[in-house]
Amino acid sequence: MHYGYWAVAAALVLENLGLPLPGETVLLLASLLAYTERDLRIGWIIAVGTLATIAGSMLGYAIGQYGGRPLLERYRYVLHVSDVALGRSEELFGRYGAFTVFFARFVFGLRVILGPMAGVLRMPWKKFAVFNLLGAALWVTVISSVGYGFGSHWRRLMYFMKRFDLALGAVFVLITAVLWWRNRQRKQFESS
Repeated sequence: MHYGYWAVAAALVLENLGLPLPGETVLLLASLLAYTERDLRIGWIIAVGTLATIAGSMLGYAIGQYGGRPLLERYRYVLHVSDVALGRSEELFGRYGAFTVFFARFVFGLRVILGPMAGVLRMPWKKFAVFNLLGAALWVTVISSVGYGFGSHWRRLMYFMKRFDLALGAVFVLITAVLWWRNRQRKQFESS
């Protein structure tokens, strides 16, 4: 298996375990590379990403359930979990229960503490597992599809960026020439 799949898996497991890592960015980049390179396949990225997201959240759930609120309070500053994010997640879990697990995937601050918070709040394991699976599959598929879709426009974007670079270079040369000419005119005016 290509190292890119391992990078996707590691980033998503750690993010869903509770570490503030850029899981979305990793998925987007891997999916874009799947379009532009032959070594990565979008189907494998979605499969690996979904499994890693589920595994990370389940581990986070187990840690949250085992360590409880004291463990969360002890490490939330290390993990950069703000009071606002913590309060918001508790409110959402209290109000919407298992549906929070499904929808929190799409919110970075909540996605990171999703598993541990569900464990701390003692959400029933089966409910968590079902909504975790559904949310992870949807989130990974959507984010990966966006990256892959962007990849289809990559060549066109690069074409326009090259043209833009040429135009920007021409404008820079023109501005430099105008400034040089104006400076020369000013010096000639001052010397006369």
